Amino acid sequence: PFTTKAKRAGTDRLRFEEVDPETFEKQSELEPKFWFAGKLNPKIAKRLTKIAMEFVEGLDFSDEISVEDIKLTGSLANYNWSKYSDVDIHIVVDFSKINEDTELVKKLFDNARMRWNDLHDIIIHSHEVEMYVEDAQEIHRSSGIYSIMNDEWIIEPDPGKIEFDYVTARKKSDSIQTEVNLIEKFSVGKPRAAIKSIERLKEKIRRMRKAGLHSPEQEYSAENIAFKILRREETLDKLSNMKYDTYDRVLSMDE
Repeated sequence: PFTTKAKRAGTDRLRFEEVDPETFEKQSELEPKFWFAGKLNPKIAKRLTKIAMEFVEGLDFSDEISVEDIKLTGSLANYNWSKYSDVDIHIVVDFSKINEDTELVKKLFDNARMRWNDLHDIIIHSHEVEMYVEDAQEIHRSSGIYSIMNDEWIIEPDPGKIEFDYVTARKKSDSIQTEVNLIEKFSVGKPRAAIKSIERLKEKIRRMRKAGLHSPEQEYSAENIAFKILRREETLDKLSNMKYDTYDRVLSMDE
């Protein structure tokens, strides 16, 4: 049930299945391999704790970090899980106890967790583990949050509240995919302009998801579903890779 494999870049991670509305439908129960009688499988809880703590211990400033909680959230802590769902681990840390410049601390953690996510491909019951670090002062907006450290629900999901506007979500994701394709067309001939367009689009995507998570529908919002479609169809990876390739092109010199 628990496997680890070397992560390879690019097309090796592509999922070629078409993303259709059925993959966002409400399930009748929580993922049964993860949950029993409303509690997280203890073997999984132990493994996720080990993964989270080893991530923290591997940081250069680990001595300054006090972990307040380890949370499981996302669709695997809710009734909208599917074969595409990631295991979203949130390590809760009080950023202000590390440095008063909490934005700097956030950037350090963001860089560390993105590097970790790129280097590791840990799979638990066919679901890939994704690492996040959350400020203890931050309001985490989700309708399903489980404290792994305390073995209890912080917010228990309600299956009756799940509704999806897939049509709107698909329109939003299609619009962004069109923008990505347009940028790709001029990225070779106009790399500097492409970099600006990529940064603008990445910020647009961040705002879209934030708006969705702050809406009454939270993770069920059309904006967040659109983000998930973009992630599943590897559009986000394509945009990031395009940024790196274009940046290299700007700095390169012909002989």
